[in-house]
Amino acid sequence: MSTPPAVRSRRPLLRQHRVEEDAAAARRWPIRRWFALGAGAAAVIMVLAMVFGTVAVLRIADARDRLYDDVSPALSAAQDASSALLNQETGVRGFTIVRTPEFLAPYTDGVDAENRAMERFYQVLGPADAPVFGSADAVLRADADQLRATARAWRDEYAGPAIAAARGEGGTVDLQRGRELFDQVRARSAGLVGDLAQVRVDARGQLDGAIRYLGVVGVVIAVIAAGFLAGASFAVRGAMLRPISRLAAQTRAVVGGDVGEQVVQAVGPREIVELGQDVEAMRAHIQREVDSLQDANRRLDEQTRELERSNRDLEQFAYVASHDLQEPLRKVSSFCQLLQRRYGGRLDERADQYIGFAVDGAQRMQTLINDLLTFSRVGRTTEGFVAVPLAKVARAAAGQLEVAREEAGGEIVVPDDLPHVHGDAGLLQQLLFNLIGNALKFRRPGVPPVVRVEGGLVGDDWEIVVRDNGIGIEPEFADKIFVIFQRLHGREVYAGTGIGLALAKKIVEFHGGRIWVDTDPRPEPGTVVRFTLPVEAQTPAGRAAPATAKTESVREPSL
Repeated sequence: MSTPPAVRSRRPLLRQHRVEEDAAAARRWPIRRWFALGAGAAAVIMVLAMVFGTVAVLRIADARDRLYDDVSPALSAAQDASSALLNQETGVRGFTIVRTPEFLAPYTDGVDAENRAMERFYQVLGPADAPVFGSADAVLRADADQLRATARAWRDEYAGPAIAAARGEGGTVDLQRGRELFDQVRARSAGLVGDLAQVRVDARGQLDGAIRYLGVVGVVIAVIAAGFLAGASFAVRGAMLRPISRLAAQTRAVVGGDVGEQVVQAVGPREIVELGQDVEAMRAHIQREVDSLQDANRRLDEQTRELERSNRDLEQFAYVASHDLQEPLRKVSSFCQLLQRRYGGRLDERADQYIGFAVDGAQRMQTLINDLLTFSRVGRTTEGFVAVPLAKVARAAAGQLEVAREEAGGEIVVPDDLPHVHGDAGLLQQLLFNLIGNALKFRRPGVPPVVRVEGGLVGDDWEIVVRDNGIGIEPEFADKIFVIFQRLHGREVYAGTGIGLALAKKIVEFHGGRIWVDTDPRPEPGTVVRFTLPVEAQTPAGRAAPATAKTESVREPSL
């Protein structure tokens, strides 16, 4: 199929435009780069989330450790020391009043408890060069030192002399001085506990702040992640999904038949743009093919109209051949026969021979015209295909050949298990009549002919076989015998016009099958003709015969 000139003239421009589009597409980011960018941004967000989350967790852990491992033990030690001092004062007062040694136990136990509590307090504080409580460390250390000093002064100036006086060891006791000294101890103890309580409040505030920081970090991370996902969603939708949807819509339009609309895809990643270019190239190719097909269809329409005109002429010729041409031919044949009957033997021998030639030629011409008409009528019947029992049709064809069978002393075998096929009963009977008639005619001298008709399902078709024990056909002539007017023997040897097998082929092809001569080597002589018929009802070219055509019968041709 040739390409229209307009299409050929557009090709250089299309190639140049495609080169420019390819260069523009090459400058665009590919999808993998967009995904790499998104993955990198997601990775950065994850790293930042991990860093800030770790910092928040570490801040919470540090505040918790300070509160529970430093402040609380120090406060507990200070409170224990304050209780121990109160026990000491209670023990001294009771012993000085009752003067019983048992009342002195709270004092001695309180001194030990005070020492242990202060030791625990100083252990929490640690060395002076490594403050645990920051700026409050010096204040707490000073409070503890002053508390120990005032407690020691109270014991030295009041408690010790009071105990000695109560034991009768002499000495005087200044109760007012003892009260003043213990008030100082109580004030130092309350100051230490109060400072530690403030440190505890500050530590709790730090823990709450760290927890709030973690919450803020979590919210910020969630907001950033949501924003990233939303941005990624909008980016994917705008950069990928929307161009793909647009390209898909344009492609569906092309598929729907709108091949004249250009597919334009100038946005999106490189792969989508290149895909749009490929779709446009496909559309342009389809457009060119459509243009070519339309041009071819126009030529086919012209040829179809020409064929219709030719068919009308052929139908007119067939009408003329079947009516106008046969009338003078019958007249020539009739008068030649009259001449032969009336003047036969009255003229010389040469005249009788000439008259015989004329009669024979007229008869053969009439037979040839009838055979041509029969050949042309195949496929023009309006009768629908029906289920045809081949066994019945084959027996009917054999009945038409009964005279020829008796003259030859032959046998025609038609089994009962031949299939039912879809077709035209009259044409199928004509087909079997021709094949069986050929088998009877082309027999070997001195050998009674035996013709067998067989059939069965082979693949998706019925295969019918006609076998005989006649003279056979050489493989090189297996295709030639189905050509109209082709003869393998002279007219003086075997009568006929040479149209029988051509008519058989046309009938089989009209039914959607094929016919051939089996050329496989066989041990016995003879011919095997096979033909197929579809299992389902159909017409050969998917066309019904014209509804206005008249049903015509098929004549028994001369073979």
